[in-house]
Amino acid sequence: MRYGIGQSAVRVEDQRFLTGNGRYLDDITPAGCLHAVMVRSPSAHARIRKIDVTAARDLPGVVAVYTDQDWQAAGLGPVPTRAAITNLDGSPVCIPARWPLARGRVRHVGDGIAFVVASSRAIADDAAQLVTYEMDELPAVIDSVAALSADAPAAVHDEAPDNRSFTWQKGDPAQAEAALAKAAHVAEVRLHNNRIVINPMETRGVLCIYDAEQDFFTVSGSIQNVFMYRQMLAEKVFDVPLERMRVVAYDVGGGFGGKNQVQPEHLLTVFAARELKCPVKWVADRSEGFLTDGQGRDQQTRVRLALDKDHRFTALHVETTVDLGAYVSTNGTGVPTGATTSVMGGPYDIPAVYNIVHGAFTNTVPTDAYRGAGRPEACFLLERVVDVAAAELGVDPMALRRQNFIAPASLPYKASLGHTIDSGDFAALLDRALAQGDVDGFAARAQESRARGKLRGLGVASYLEATLGVPTEYARLEFDASGAVTLAVGTQSNGQSHETTFAQIVSEKLRIDFDQIRFRQSDTDQTPIGHGHGGSRSLQLAGSAILNAADKLVEKAKVHAAELLEAAAEDIDFDNGTFRVVGTDRRVNWPDIAAAALSTARPAAERGLSDEDTYTKDGTAYPNGCHIAEIEIDPATGMLTVERYTALDDFGRIVNPMVVTGQVMGGIMQGVGQAVLEHTVYDPVSGQLLSGSFMDYCMPRASDLPDTDIAFFEDAPTRTSPIGAKGCGEAGTIAGPPAIASAICNALGVTHVDMPYTPEKVWQLIQKG
Repeated sequence: MRYGIGQSAVRVEDQRFLTGNGRYLDDITPAGCLHAVMVRSPSAHARIRKIDVTAARDLPGVVAVYTDQDWQAAGLGPVPTRAAITNLDGSPVCIPARWPLARGRVRHVGDGIAFVVASSRAIADDAAQLVTYEMDELPAVIDSVAALSADAPAAVHDEAPDNRSFTWQKGDPAQAEAALAKAAHVAEVRLHNNRIVINPMETRGVLCIYDAEQDFFTVSGSIQNVFMYRQMLAEKVFDVPLERMRVVAYDVGGGFGGKNQVQPEHLLTVFAARELKCPVKWVADRSEGFLTDGQGRDQQTRVRLALDKDHRFTALHVETTVDLGAYVSTNGTGVPTGATTSVMGGPYDIPAVYNIVHGAFTNTVPTDAYRGAGRPEACFLLERVVDVAAAELGVDPMALRRQNFIAPASLPYKASLGHTIDSGDFAALLDRALAQGDVDGFAARAQESRARGKLRGLGVASYLEATLGVPTEYARLEFDASGAVTLAVGTQSNGQSHETTFAQIVSEKLRIDFDQIRFRQSDTDQTPIGHGHGGSRSLQLAGSAILNAADKLVEKAKVHAAELLEAAAEDIDFDNGTFRVVGTDRRVNWPDIAAAALSTARPAAERGLSDEDTYTKDGTAYPNGCHIAEIEIDPATGMLTVERYTALDDFGRIVNPMVVTGQVMGGIMQGVGQAVLEHTVYDPVSGQLLSGSFMDYCMPRASDLPDTDIAFFEDAPTRTSPIGAKGCGEAGTIAGPPAIASAICNALGVTHVDMPYTPEKVWQLIQKG
């Protein structure tokens, strides 16, 4: 029952999930709980002339119907963001106020105009239908490049008459332009990284219980970062001390970045609970998820790669226009800027890299983080232009990559944009991946496909990721009198198997059985700090904090063991869960020590056996790898299938290979989804979301999972943390789309095609020859 680091322990959390014993937000309905429903705009852009909630308020069972007038009367502020960038000239970016209920105008289909609270969800739904309104339609703009043009059909915000939120840059433009001018060859690609609807299995939701006597809020929800939510809600909206608000998340059915955002419904639910002095719960239905969850990607980019006469990369120049949607979301400015440039240049030695980003408002759902959050966008544009350069030069794309990889001897390598890559062996990894994927056998497989009237293509993507997010994390270990230990962490699992993986670290360090480890997370009352998950940060940071806390706890336990064994602490040796006096057979174990430490005979101030650690990482870790996709196309229909998929990833130290394999496989499926199936479509005139349900938006299914071969490269360890992990959560969404794009271009004999590769698009390309 002991599972240490490196073992494929079965996930302990699956027992409750698979038997229906998970505890999700919608399972929790306290006594007297009221239910809320949002009334949403059917228009993408309109001026509000009148809202009438009289009939809704009069419906039996309705407790309150709020509009923006109520928010104004309460004197509360807008939905907060985490903007941390400035314009080129150092001026602040333009972030117009996003009120939780529309003030004067609606700016996208789904914008909230009233918030109904009733004794049941059914009554609240009925009352929402009774809210009437009068609006004057305004022109809508749904394309980011069109929004920034001089003849844009509409200004989404008065504060941004040109629809521009920011223009931001990183790197030296003069250096990059000079290298482009001197280059023997410049490869150029214009591409659109398509917009994604996130669609986690569990929709967004929030519950607030307000204790009027104590003026204390307990907020729970389907969220990713309880400490961030508490700080945003308490300090930036309701102006209450942090200690008067507890935020907790129970089991959460997927997040992928979409639940790392403070949204209008969070503010309104807390507001309603305080006003009504009753618990209030709001849970989105799937249609609301399509219309209001922060969406992902949607970047239009021009990328240029300069090469010298020997085919060495000399400069990378990237200009991107990002669609922010109707408002700046929580992380809306950070994803296309700092997160993207954290890996711009990838695993290649490029002396001059420059990135300029324009942020545009449109009458669409706001965009924010989606699994990978900037790293997939950077990898896609880079791998696409490398393939184009190889095609234009008539050279082997693998050889071109190999020639330009950062050499192991150059590590640690300070990239042009300032980040330092500490470890990796990119050429060796590529060669091993090509062998793993049997690339030498591709010609025979392609011939077999042709014999059946099919087209076959092979594509390769080398990627570099960075573990991002707040660089500090917390862990605490505490024994009870039985010898069981409780692990509390500041990170949060939304399905990433922390309950299993973190327990393996504890079992390895303390040498106690798996079933003696309890797990606590995502509760601001349980840990003093925490920063949730995101950016593949959890194992690098929380894992290291657990290691350190365990080491401290062992040293503390040696003191107790010395007391029990009547020896000096320095003479106590710890091995395999037992504390022994060196050179003797006198020994005690964890239950003995825990019972003594918690004995009531001990003074209360000295009672207990616990320790904690707050760990700040020594540097950013850079997971990397190579993914290879083989696709087959039916020329008669344009139908594309991913036949084989090979992934070789350098994640540093692997704690649980089975869990990591599952993480990679899930990312691959989401990468396949973006590349082949998922397509967010807005009507170009009305701004209506045309792909607003699973009838119109194609999610990947089990039958779409390719034959996958997933392996790990552990030959280039990182020293950026004691645990030695680099992060594994986002590899498939980073490398999958460019590998599939490369494969389809290979099959069709073209240089570039924008995603998604739907049958219609592929068939039309084939017809054009």
